[in-house]
Amino acid sequence: MGPRHKAGDDGLCGTVDPTMRALAFTLSLALSAAPAAAQAAMTIASKDLKPGAPIAAAHIYPRCGGQNRSPELAWSGAPAGTKSFVVTAIDTSVKPNFWSHWIVVDLPPTTQRLPGAVAQLPQGARSVAGNFGDSGYAGPCPPKGSGAHNYEFTVWAMPTPRFDVAPDANARQLAERLRKAALAHATVTGVVTG
Repeated sequence: MGPRHKAGDDGLCGTVDPTMRALAFTLSLALSAAPAAAQAAMTIASKDLKPGAPIAAAHIYPRCGGQNRSPELAWSGAPAGTKSFVVTAIDTSVKPNFWSHWIVVDLPPTTQRLPGAVAQLPQGARSVAGNFGDSGYAGPCPPKGSGAHNYEFTVWAMPTPRFDVAPDANARQLAERLRKAALAHATVTGVVTG
């Protein structure tokens, strides 16, 4: 004689293993969330920066032999609810506090790119002085003999129209603050050897 059908068997012959029921439920949740997660992925691209590659002299600080032109940045996939963008360029190889080279805040939510050698920011956006003290782009310039430095160019999608940053703010604390506050972000990293 075969197994008897019992209440709670979900209409199947035999007893349904509770672990299998939980696994099926978890899988259905994951599959239903997959399109939303894929849609929320923010991306960044640049004609001037290639991930993990050396940064060209055009974007290096003059004291280190460059022309100090900001790289072109373009982004997409900002999540719903984005009210502004913040752009940062931070040398994460400077310990313990990193080093900021470029901070742009309050970019309108319709902004999708900054041209190379940007001369004028979109209306409402503003530059904040980074750790070099420059209010504007200050390209990479690692000390001689300090080895390879990683420069993270990041676009942050913010849930508020304004994001306040003090001039010469601690770059590590700024990055942590942005990571906690942002809806999403995307980064391209370039390298310069000192």
